[in-house]
Amino acid sequence: MVLVTVGDDKEAMAIAEKLVEEKLVACVNILPQIRSVFLWKGEVCREAEILMIMKTPTFLFPSLQKRVKELHSYEVPEIIAFPVSQGLPQYLQWVVESTAAKA
Repeated sequence: MVLVTVGDDKEAMAIAEKLVEEKLVACVNILPQIRSVFLWKGEVCREAEILMIMKTPTFLFPSLQKRVKELHSYEVPEIIAFPVSQGLPQYLQWVVESTAAKA
């Protein structure tokens, strides 16, 4: 599972659709209207952002990360992966079958 934040819904949809089309992810959930507070270049920033939750097999992460960086408008985008230790076997199999994974 990979978390990525973007600045607006249009960018979220564009990235999500491209990643699904390219079979780098099986699914992207888009959660609107999160608030982020962070330190950037010495300043405290407060921004409205969109959170994207992406599902992909672990070994596709390097390709996914590279592609998100290419598509993303931020200088340093948030791209954070969390391992999935358990899940409904049929769902996890669907993730593999829906991506370019060769598991």
